[in-house]
Amino acid sequence: MWILNKLTRRATMRVEELMTHPVKTCRSSDSLNAPAQIMWECDVGCVPVVNAANQVVGMITDRDIAMAAYTQGTPLEVIRVESAMSKHVHTCGPLDSVSSAEKAMQANQVRRLPVVDPAGELVGVVSMNDIAIEAAREKGMRRPAVPLDGLALTLASVCQRRGPVPIVEAQ
Repeated sequence: MWILNKLTRRATMRVEELMTHPVKTCRSSDSLNAPAQIMWECDVGCVPVVNAANQVVGMITDRDIAMAAYTQGTPLEVIRVESAMSKHVHTCGPLDSVSSAEKAMQANQVRRLPVVDPAGELVGVVSMNDIAIEAAREKGMRRPAVPLDGLALTLASVCQRRGPVPIVEAQ
């Protein structure tokens, strides 16, 4: 359901219209094999980590799994999700506008946001991919709900280095 924004005369698209659902999840007590298998079978790069109440307690990415395997030097079945997942998770709601989700991605430099209902239960995931696909679909429309310039800004913000870039002296 789109809502017309009177200030911009542009339709406002809600997150629920773009999000992926249902979402495969894992638990913090699972071995890293569980999210790795989900990523392989579902062609995704991130899996939400939920508790028994289906509330998001973390996120784990393919990079998290690779780095944990490398730094711990043990097989995936020995390493627990809890030791590799991001515990600080940014979320959005299904009724939030896509532009507000993009702003959250920009501010927190994340490519994906778990979508939670008012009770805090996971109902989906919205990603940069979802937004990009919609922006491309709307390309050329007079007043797209997901403009390409907003997508470019989100991508630039997410891809920015988080810390200082080391300076290497030329020899």
